[in-house]
Amino acid sequence: MALTDNKHDIKKVVLAYSGGLDTSAIMPWLKENYDCEVVAFAADVGQGEEELEGLYDKAIASGASECHIVDLKEEFVSDFIYPTITTGAVYEGEYLLGTSMARPVIAKAQVEIARKVGADALSHGCTGKGNDQVRFEGAFAALAPDLQVIAPWREWDMVSREDLLDYLASRNIKSSASATKIYSRDANAWHISHEGGELEDPWCEPSKQVWTMTTDPEDAPDKSERISLSFDEGRLTHVNGKALSPYQALVELNQLAAPHGVGRIDIVENRLVGMKSRGCYETPGGTVLMKAYKALECLVLDKSALKFREQLALEFSHVMYDGRWFTALNDALLASAASFAKLVTGEIVVKLYKGQATVVQRQSPNSLYSEDFATFGADDVYNQSHAEGFIRLFSLSSRIKALKQK
Repeated sequence: MALTDNKHDIKKVVLAYSGGLDTSAIMPWLKENYDCEVVAFAADVGQGEEELEGLYDKAIASGASECHIVDLKEEFVSDFIYPTITTGAVYEGEYLLGTSMARPVIAKAQVEIARKVGADALSHGCTGKGNDQVRFEGAFAALAPDLQVIAPWREWDMVSREDLLDYLASRNIKSSASATKIYSRDANAWHISHEGGELEDPWCEPSKQVWTMTTDPEDAPDKSERISLSFDEGRLTHVNGKALSPYQALVELNQLAAPHGVGRIDIVENRLVGMKSRGCYETPGGTVLMKAYKALECLVLDKSALKFREQLALEFSHVMYDGRWFTALNDALLASAASFAKLVTGEIVVKLYKGQATVVQRQSPNSLYSEDFATFGADDVYNQSHAEGFIRLFSLSSRIKALKQK
């Protein structure tokens, strides 16, 4: 991947544009410092209409020659979220990878726009402290190694929100941002993340204003709600008996689970660049979906298969978090998970109540559960005396070791 070693070679840049403070400042900065045409690219990954409203006009007013807003919602859920679910990946035991999963589909679309408009460079608004710079540029390296990459936060001398606001004000560029904005948030169809403000102190409990997607579990309904999820070979196909596309199904789950306060976590995580960060995440529908999928897996996979899938989940959580989607390792792990997912067909019922999503019913045509064998009552299929020989062989090495020590 070429870096910005020769500014004169750059004539047209495609900027990943959100309309936020950073990318609003980057737009004129690129034109001033690289004397180039800037094409704005925005990805609709389900962050909500309010974030996309007026984005085209704002980009043009900020100096973009074009603005492409690309609808990636179905592709994001179908081709990135669903495959990740089959791996069971959860980063460091809690984080459901919402931001991480969105980056490869956004980067891929950005490269496609760059090819379409004949750009010779790509730019993003990621800081030099975060994970996203690695995720975007890792994808660029795999998909477009010939394009140069411009990361303004690693080049300019601005260091704060106030610096960026002053920069925009001096150029008479309007911005909805303010110096009093407390939190940094990232939203998509899967989740919303919150960082900054009081969250920078891990001893400080999040205030109510941190959370924006889910009801406080203490204020959630006193009556529980049950929802049914139907899967076919690892893919969610129906919610409460209604056939839905991948994106529509996730939207439905979010709308059902959020009022019950499901999916809140408050964690300190290890960033790829070496530092720890504290963040709060809201993933209501995703939490339900992951719980349901795992319950169905436990019904259809035998012990050794499930153990291997769990090992795969740990590895894949780091592959996804570290931005290594477009790699041979990623392909191999997804292929392995897909082989297990072929068995994951059936129906799960989840109870939502006061911040909890609890699986209460499960069934599958591929179920390995047999009441005839598992019953505590009388049965005529299992001879309990056979267990003695099994235990003697299973513990034989321990027995031999003890005898040797005597």
